[in-house]
Amino acid sequence: MEFLLNTGTPVEKFIVMGIAILLFVAVMAIVLFLTDRPRMPQWITVLAFLGPAAVLVVFGLVYPAIRTIINSFRSDNGQEWVALANYGDVFGNSALRLVLLNTVLWVILVPLVSTAVGLVYAVLVDRTRFEKLAKTLVFLPMAISMVGASIIWKFVYDFKPTERPQTGLANQLLVWLGFDSQQFLLTWPWNTFFLIAVMVWIQSGFAMTILSASIKAIPDDIIEAAKLDGVTNWQMFRSVTVPSIRPAVVVVITTIAMATLKVFDIVFTMTGGNFDTSIVANEFYTRSFVRGEGGIGATLAVLLFVMVIPIVVYNVRQMKLAEEQR
Repeated sequence: MEFLLNTGTPVEKFIVMGIAILLFVAVMAIVLFLTDRPRMPQWITVLAFLGPAAVLVVFGLVYPAIRTIINSFRSDNGQEWVALANYGDVFGNSALRLVLLNTVLWVILVPLVSTAVGLVYAVLVDRTRFEKLAKTLVFLPMAISMVGASIIWKFVYDFKPTERPQTGLANQLLVWLGFDSQQFLLTWPWNTFFLIAVMVWIQSGFAMTILSASIKAIPDDIIEAAKLDGVTNWQMFRSVTVPSIRPAVVVVITTIAMATLKVFDIVFTMTGGNFDTSIVANEFYTRSFVRGEGGIGATLAVLLFVMVIPIVVYNVRQMKLAEEQR
């Protein structure tokens, strides 16, 4: 077991990969063998399919979650019980309160702005001549990794003194307009807003795709009836389009909100959490693996989990209501 957990050379890593593949093949072979028996009791078939998945969920999700919750009540070295002291430190420390405030800004602004941009764009390009090309251009950022997008936008925000040639697009535009170049990622809260813009750029394509499909699913007779009533384009959008796609809007907002709560790559790549830009996911990594503050790190992970739960519950309820309406 020690060999499997501590691989150093490439050969050892390939051996571990081969063992993992063989274990997967063995498990699948056992499952297929058991399910192919015509006289096999049904409970064995169910167990064969659900058993491996249940084991993975327990050891890969449930057990780590329980350990994290327990560690949030322990000291940083994990040796002493400190009750709610870690939670008191999180809410009592001004730096960590700023982390929570930044996270709230991300969770509010990214879903709302991304959904608004995606919705407006989907409505504007719907059934136009260049619809496919226009949608492809907006969706392209979704194909880029978070780190790749962060590096692109780090170049966009790159700073050079006003009198020197600019390499950052944003500062080049400012210089062309007669303004001084700016260090976009240094001053709070503007640096947080500029980081949020990166996430909005990535997620708007997702919102546009889902909402565009929902708009096309609106029955033609509803649209035709509205046009016969003489509604304007704005009235059509406000009174017909938005109410008709409300379930899709809710799903998009909650899905992006969950993705935003877990965002780490953008902050870590562009600022490393410096200049008061850190959020809960980045701070959890920094406290746990860089500064060795396991208790505070576990507390931040629990808070992140708690923040995700209401969004997941609300999303599930809305999906059930949408299914019932169908």
